[in-house]
Amino acid sequence: MSTTLLSPIELDLEKSELVFAPERPEPGYWVGCPSVTYDNGRFLLTYRERRPRDLEFERGWRCAVAESTDGVNFTDVWSVRKDELGTDSMERFSIARPVPGGDYFLYLSYVDPADNRWRIDVVTAPDVSQFDVSTRRPVLTADSTKSAGIKDPYTMLVGGAVLMYTVTSRPGEFGEEAFATADIHNTDATTHATGLAISQDGLRFDYLGEVLPTGDGWDSHESRLSCVVPTGNGFLGFYDGSASYHENYEERCGLAVSFDLRNWTKTTPYGPRYVAPHASGSIRYVDIAVVDGEWYVYFEMTRADGAHELRLLRVPGA
Repeated sequence: MSTTLLSPIELDLEKSELVFAPERPEPGYWVGCPSVTYDNGRFLLTYRERRPRDLEFERGWRCAVAESTDGVNFTDVWSVRKDELGTDSMERFSIARPVPGGDYFLYLSYVDPADNRWRIDVVTAPDVSQFDVSTRRPVLTADSTKSAGIKDPYTMLVGGAVLMYTVTSRPGEFGEEAFATADIHNTDATTHATGLAISQDGLRFDYLGEVLPTGDGWDSHESRLSCVVPTGNGFLGFYDGSASYHENYEERCGLAVSFDLRNWTKTTPYGPRYVAPHASGSIRYVDIAVVDGEWYVYFEMTRADGAHELRLLRVPGA
């Protein structure tokens, strides 16, 4: 096994920069769920804004696409509010461009208003400023994956195909009350592993099943692969873990390795690799753009006041 692949990646969080701040410095107000791609000289970032429960526009109420030329200063070019989808909440989105010079694909993660289960849809447009959610079409649903819900897509292009990693809620013998809050992740009804789907056109996906299962300790409730980076002669994966539903929303970050993008081995089975210095220690939704040998590491991190903000750490020569 390559020593390059297994070398620890040091992330000095004290050197990170603020990208977006939450609208209020209070628990339950978050901005995060970043997903980033670098395309034709510009960084394209999707992110989500969240509010506490019991507000008129609560939970994941707004998602946006922003662009930047330097990877630090972003300007929104498109956004959607949850009422436009008729949903209780939205979470991570992901952008892909399966054909160079072709349309952009935006994968949407939101709670299906029909059954309160998470699902993933897609919209396409010639530019990221032109997405129209009224044209969305299903990609992966609870029914199509035989799961209790599926969300948080992470996409990558490999050999002309689109790979999509998702966090998938395992099916079980539980009733509809498990979905009463429209967020099964915030219950003890089941656990949530990473699944993999593949597509030749970015529209029709074959779901291949689990590829990163939950563990026995700190990541026994959820193991969500959030980012994959080629390194050495294999791949390095960053994943979010939680020990129980009480840590939902406050996951921390571990590492895994793979040689084929389907079989993953965790290198942090006994504890997270990265922990924030504040409050719950949460660092989640790590995503990385590699530009001219420099890593642009985006992540959502908790603050001392309990809010979450979106930050960037630049790592030259990683």
